[in-house]
Amino acid sequence: MTPILGLALRSIWNRRTTALLTISAIAISVALLLGVQKLRTAAKDGFANTVSGVDLIVGARSGQLNLLLYSVFRVGDATANVSWASYQKIARHPDVAWTIPISLGDSYRGYRVMGTTNDYFEHYHFAGTRELRFEAGGRFGDLYDAVLGADVARELRLKLGDPIVVAHGLGNVSFANHDDKPFRVAGILGRTGTPVDRTVHVGLEAITAIHVDWQSGIQAPPGARVGAAQARTMDLTPDSITAFMVGMRSKVLTFTMQRAINEYRQEPLMAIIPGVALTQLWDLVGIADTALMIVAGFVVLAGLLGMLTAILTSLNERRREMAILRSVGAQPRHVFSLLVAEAGTLATCGVLAGVALTFAAVAAARPVLEQRFGIFLEIGGLTRYDLGLLGAIVGTAFLMGALPAWRAYRNTLSDGLTIRV
Repeated sequence: MTPILGLALRSIWNRRTTALLTISAIAISVALLLGVQKLRTAAKDGFANTVSGVDLIVGARSGQLNLLLYSVFRVGDATANVSWASYQKIARHPDVAWTIPISLGDSYRGYRVMGTTNDYFEHYHFAGTRELRFEAGGRFGDLYDAVLGADVARELRLKLGDPIVVAHGLGNVSFANHDDKPFRVAGILGRTGTPVDRTVHVGLEAITAIHVDWQSGIQAPPGARVGAAQARTMDLTPDSITAFMVGMRSKVLTFTMQRAINEYRQEPLMAIIPGVALTQLWDLVGIADTALMIVAGFVVLAGLLGMLTAILTSLNERRREMAILRSVGAQPRHVFSLLVAEAGTLATCGVLAGVALTFAAVAAARPVLEQRFGIFLEIGGLTRYDLGLLGAIVGTAFLMGALPAWRAYRNTLSDGLTIRV
């Protein structure tokens, strides 16, 4: 330890109450900055990992983001459907490993109803390699089985065996219900932090069954309706689906298949790569993310300005101290170095305390954020970007410390061994 640094530490200890308050202010601002950085990184990763392991999403030709929004996030509607014949042709392609058909258009008490197959529970992944798991019950075993997302089950207080009646169309209130063909809750999925939590899943054939006596959005008259039992005996192969997800046997074939689907001549189709579309969507909604970082940066700046103010206001009180230092042989440059070292030490202690506070807060908030918001925070070490931010904070503190140091330097030159007030 250099003499200047040792003297700076002793000087800080002599003013430990003020120093502790200054360090606390810097620590809280640094913790806020790192916390926002970790949250924005976790939110971005979660956003990008809403769906994983899917190579292509195929739907009717429209906009890339529109297809992503309604097929993955259950926002908006498709401009048209994909015929069952086209779906079957693509699904049977030798380069395709698996597919997940999706049929949308109905709802249950404001939540989207999605028709699919049991392949959905096998192949759909999120957050990298995480698989869908059942909190209770299991997959479709009967035509009128339904599997609920975690939020649907919790907010509507549904449990296994409860009956649910799907409404025709979207909205919280519907006057056109499929009440003649009620579903039974057969499974409840664990929380994923994705739109899966807010979705009611039913079998693809069940979607056909509940619409078998509907034409152009209108149900047939009472005498011509098809009952739930009668529907079981019918051919329930759908005429069309809303979209479908594709998993390729080899990733290198993804672009070739995408081009082939986009040039499909039987009907206008479009294939998108989820990761690319998610990146574009994040670019659109990432403005709030940037704004949070700017606000956190200004909070850190406020903490450093508080440190600067504390040092500046103490200069007049410390002129006798500087004179004593001069009397024992200290040069004006030593006084300058002392105050710069004090500012750097305060900032360094504040940064270290802020890092510790961040990790403690992350450890405490992690289960709550994962359970309620589906944000998975990693407690791992600091990234290179984090270290760069912290280094910039300490460097800024040294630069700020130069201002009171220069004033003290000028005072010692004018005061010498005699204090002038």
